[in-house]
Amino acid sequence: MELKKLLCCILLTVGCTLPGYAQDQPWTRYADVEAGIEQPSFPERNFLITDFGARPDDSLALCHEAIDRAILACSLAGGGHVVVPQGTFYTGPITLKSNVDLHLEKGACLKFSTDKALYTPTVLTRWEGVDCYNLRPLIYARGETNLAITGQGTIDGQADNDSWWHMCGNAERFGWREGMISAARGGRERLLGFGETQTPVALRQMTLEDGLRPQLINLCHCTRVLIEGVSLRNSPFWVIHPLFCEDLTVRGVDIFSHGPNSDGCDPESCNDVLIEDCRFDTGDDCIAIKSGRNMDGRRWDTPSSNIIVRRCEMKDGHGGVVIGSEISGGCRNVYVEDCRMDSPNLDRVIRIKTNNCRGGVVDGVYVRRVDVGQCREAVLKINLLYESGEDCDRSYPPYVRNVMLDHVTSGKSQYGVLITGYDDRMNIENVSVTNSSFDGVERKPLSIQGAKGLHFDNFRINGKAVDN
Repeated sequence: MELKKLLCCILLTVGCTLPGYAQDQPWTRYADVEAGIEQPSFPERNFLITDFGARPDDSLALCHEAIDRAILACSLAGGGHVVVPQGTFYTGPITLKSNVDLHLEKGACLKFSTDKALYTPTVLTRWEGVDCYNLRPLIYARGETNLAITGQGTIDGQADNDSWWHMCGNAERFGWREGMISAARGGRERLLGFGETQTPVALRQMTLEDGLRPQLINLCHCTRVLIEGVSLRNSPFWVIHPLFCEDLTVRGVDIFSHGPNSDGCDPESCNDVLIEDCRFDTGDDCIAIKSGRNMDGRRWDTPSSNIIVRRCEMKDGHGGVVIGSEISGGCRNVYVEDCRMDSPNLDRVIRIKTNNCRGGVVDGVYVRRVDVGQCREAVLKINLLYESGEDCDRSYPPYVRNVMLDHVTSGKSQYGVLITGYDDRMNIENVSVTNSSFDGVERKPLSIQGAKGLHFDNFRINGKAVDN
């Protein structure tokens, strides 16, 4: 048996499986992945933001300077809890520091100003997978360790069509009008050009006029991070964006943001991640795992790895658990279990999206015990032709292998399994669906192109057994 395990691990590494064994093997590593995720801890020392000058319920008295003073004092004292008490506190951008738990008590609300001038000067971050200096995220940290955002309060970015969302350039849905700032009118293209030409990052200075909206929470190169219990609302752009983070836990967070690109949680080139007991209701992907776009992703060559998603609820969104599209650094060992997904506005359940500009290897996506009421398009979608019209170097074909769904049920969708690869090569391999049933499939149970090593066992679509 030990020899068989060793052989199986070797075969999984090169993209092969042993019949009857590989389905169970990945889950034997699950406990080790979970045990390896370290949690932060803090001294029982409180720093009340009102003691540093923050005033509640006064929209003219922005509190970010007081909150930053409390955070700095807490960090310099060796750590503890920076407490936001009950009440509404209007604020500009906040910077987190090591050994600080930003704790929002029940009934507390941080409302972020939509005055865009507050979010300059720019900071070093990443926008849609490309490194740059961009508008300051609403909550930001870089290179810190042992930090948290916790409590039963609310963090509200106050984004809407009148403030941030129109900057996407969509006139019909988000109210953009001629003369308004818009990323679609040059800023996004300029940034992507910087990435393709490998312009030095110090020269990638994006301005407000470029229209690249900031994230609600952006934590870069941080370790031992906890986001727990809070409600997150109305983000200008992605809601939670951890970048190059280690030991990240997102627990019991309620996310509601229906703006453009309102991804719920996007761990990018992160390792050892736990997302559990969260609720997502978003205008884009609920969870999107990333690792950099094109040349920048390959330059860092840092995959997202060892990620657990469990007991989460997904409502609206482009996808429930998504890998890509900025996945050039690769992704490995993603575990999804015991989730509930249900909405006519949830497009897909499990989705992998990439193309031959992105490249990268996605190896090991393991899903079990997921209950889907309904989704709009497909329960499982793998697409290697995503954004196929992109202007880029197309010499980096992606690979997807070892995608396993077990005990997944769905009540309604257009497709069951929708796989779009390349006709001339088989870059998708070892995809299995077992012990599952997809009902109410309205168009086509299976649509598969450019894949090999498919395995279906005890899998029914609209009551009919699916053969290999």
